[in-house]
Amino acid sequence: MLDIKLIRQNPDLVRENMKKKFQEDKLPLVDSVLEKDVELRLAKSEGDDLRAKGNQTAKQIGALMAAGKKEEAEAAKAEVSGFKARVAELEEKERILNAEVREIMLKIPQIISDDVPPGKDDSENVEVARFGNCVKKAFDIPYHTDVMDSFNGLELDSARKTSGAGFYYLKGDVARVHSAILSYARDFMIDRGFEYYVPPIMIRSSVVSGVMSFAEMDNMMYKIEGEDLYLIGTSEHSMIGKFMDEIIPEENLPQALTSYSPCFRKEVGAHGIEERGVYRIHQFEKQEMIVICRPEDSLEWFGKLWNNTVDFFLSLDIPVRALECCSGDLADLKVKSIDIEAWSPRLEKFFEVGSCSTLGDAQARRLGIRVRPQDKDAQKYFAHTLNNTVVAPPRALIYFFENNINEDGSVNIPLPLRPYLGGAEKILPKA
Repeated sequence: MLDIKLIRQNPDLVRENMKKKFQEDKLPLVDSVLEKDVELRLAKSEGDDLRAKGNQTAKQIGALMAAGKKEEAEAAKAEVSGFKARVAELEEKERILNAEVREIMLKIPQIISDDVPPGKDDSENVEVARFGNCVKKAFDIPYHTDVMDSFNGLELDSARKTSGAGFYYLKGDVARVHSAILSYARDFMIDRGFEYYVPPIMIRSSVVSGVMSFAEMDNMMYKIEGEDLYLIGTSEHSMIGKFMDEIIPEENLPQALTSYSPCFRKEVGAHGIEERGVYRIHQFEKQEMIVICRPEDSLEWFGKLWNNTVDFFLSLDIPVRALECCSGDLADLKVKSIDIEAWSPRLEKFFEVGSCSTLGDAQARRLGIRVRPQDKDAQKYFAHTLNNTVVAPPRALIYFFENNINEDGSVNIPLPLRPYLGGAEKILPKA
């Protein structure tokens, strides 16, 4: 959410930002919020004036009574009563206008970084760099469900019976690899100085509206019927929400956190290539990174976060590339974003396995996350928030198996993962 002062002082900047994001349909929001802001400020000003006049008149009543000027005192009382009635009307008007202004402000996108490449959708994202050796194997790699079946490690039909499409059972060695990757991801981030959390997987609507846009909420979130609770689509939601309405001492920044959670997503309208199996599903698990920091430190942290994911996948012998998200592919709260994509030697293409974003002060403004400066004379300010995926299996298993499979169907276990699998150097297909 933007600062209303920015919209008052530079509405053309806000409009131009909407155009960069190909959201011309939102342009009327600028005039609408400015009009309501003027109404709101006039109501506040009139209310303040009447309160001041009421207080001044009320002070005169006692003196008038003491001087025997009863009629004048009664007139003053009536005047004060009129002031109070009008102030009550104005306070109700302020309440309504505040809600209307906030509702519009929540729909106005964050100002994106100047260096974000222009583009209408994800087809125009820009490759930043590639990491690792992206080679085609000398043999045909089976589809990931066939690989998992060879280990007797995947049941989709059973999941359809219990839960419907988009769910799965993992078992045996496949389930062990899944858990091993998550355990390794946890320790990988702890070793890099992040504090480990297991957060709530349900959050209130006040947190949901603070961490994401309405469009994302409708397309992603599952609502708990009859409760003011939603299942999280990522642990970033509950981790950022943890700081709601807090004033953080500046000396306690940065907050560098890593969290594990199950995640749940509707995936509305998310259809296309590689839909079968465990590529696009409603339930998965994820290790996440979250940073809360000073504004001047957010870009440095942005670089650190996405490079952490690159290092993690390379340690599992999975080549990746980094893509800078173009203006039209950025969600409304994001200032800048980089997607990490893993190499598929089967298709000789890259597929998304994580996304790193800096959101500026957008989430902090919505949730009231402020910082108390060490300089006692300085004013409090809104923190900056960032998030990034470490790894999100079972999708990550697809590229783990494809990049580590051998011609005989066995799968090599990279060195960092072996301690979590009893020292095994490879897993073998079932006879």
